[in-house]
Amino acid sequence: MKVFVSGCYDLLHSGHVEFFRQASRYGDLYVGIGSDATILKYKNHKTLYPEQERLFMVKSIRYVKDAFINQGSGVMDFVPTVEALKPDRFVVNADGSSEEKRRFCQEHGIEYIVLDRTPAEGLQARSSTDIKQTLSQTGIPTRLDLAGTWIDQPYVSTYTPGWAITISLVPTFEVRERCGLSTSTRNQIKRIWPIQLPDMDPEMLAKLVFCFENDPERNDGIISGAQDAIGICVPGLCRHFYDAHYWPERIEQCQDEHILRWLEQHLCLIPMFPRRPGCSVVEGKQLSEANVKALVQAADDCWEAIMQTHLEAFAAAYKASFQAQVTLFPAMIQPGVQDYIDKYAPLPEVLAWKMPGAGGGGYLALVVTDAGMFCQQHGEAIPLTIRRK
Repeated sequence: MKVFVSGCYDLLHSGHVEFFRQASRYGDLYVGIGSDATILKYKNHKTLYPEQERLFMVKSIRYVKDAFINQGSGVMDFVPTVEALKPDRFVVNADGSSEEKRRFCQEHGIEYIVLDRTPAEGLQARSSTDIKQTLSQTGIPTRLDLAGTWIDQPYVSTYTPGWAITISLVPTFEVRERCGLSTSTRNQIKRIWPIQLPDMDPEMLAKLVFCFENDPERNDGIISGAQDAIGICVPGLCRHFYDAHYWPERIEQCQDEHILRWLEQHLCLIPMFPRRPGCSVVEGKQLSEANVKALVQAADDCWEAIMQTHLEAFAAAYKASFQAQVTLFPAMIQPGVQDYIDKYAPLPEVLAWKMPGAGGGGYLALVVTDAGMFCQQHGEAIPLTIRRK
């Protein structure tokens, strides 16, 4: 009797082993493993362990007869494996069961068995989701700028002073390089504190990070904006006021739970492509008092809308801020970016969009009517968790 199970098994733990043990009671156990490519496309992150290493670990478990890398894609990536193996039974955990899987088994004459997720006797219940959440809570945060980006550069704020608005994010997803989420600043932080930020005053921490990243000996002439360090180090929602200097004159923080939850309910990310090597988003910049004033006004309007949790006003200001950024720095819209905007902008549930950071690629950060529902309907979308402390 052949029994089949399927999963990613990236963070292999005792819950997986117990599931294999229980499934093996129904016959010889065969395991289908999600490929690196499938997980990257379906879950928007790279695996911790490459597929051949995961295959080796799963095959080494004594309850497993044999294991394979699934050749399909998406949530039903196991279909080619099942069609080749022709198992008698397909076993799933209750939280991994679906009508689509049940129908597939009925169509192929396979008995469909659903097991409750139970830990081995004397052990704590484990799940990959819980482990990832624990790891992410202790990892280096990232940041998303909501409005006013570029004002933290003195050559911009010298025209008109104004605010930048950022939120600090728990890295519950893979923060990809060159994608506008302060990866260069995060990488500098990891050189000092590889695991997590130290427990100290957030503003002082942000200044330390800013000074460390902007080493006076660096020879590329680039000064990383302070909004990156502040957005990462200062929890919650904050805005910082710039007036022709690299460091803001003041920082205002919002930790109101109602407002943070409201933002989480209306923001999500769409992965695009990394900013391409050699891309310069400052080429062709259009700096003028009028253009900078438009950026500053949009940030003011955005903050006020957030404080009032006024969704339509927030979306309008968010969109206006992005338009002001692009007017100042047209090269933010690199080839391919507009294709993503054209794909998502017409959707009725999408109210506004922008690119994080300096643009050029990376992500589209969307304002939507219901982030939870949108992410369910669009598997590529990434929900956001704002860091509380």
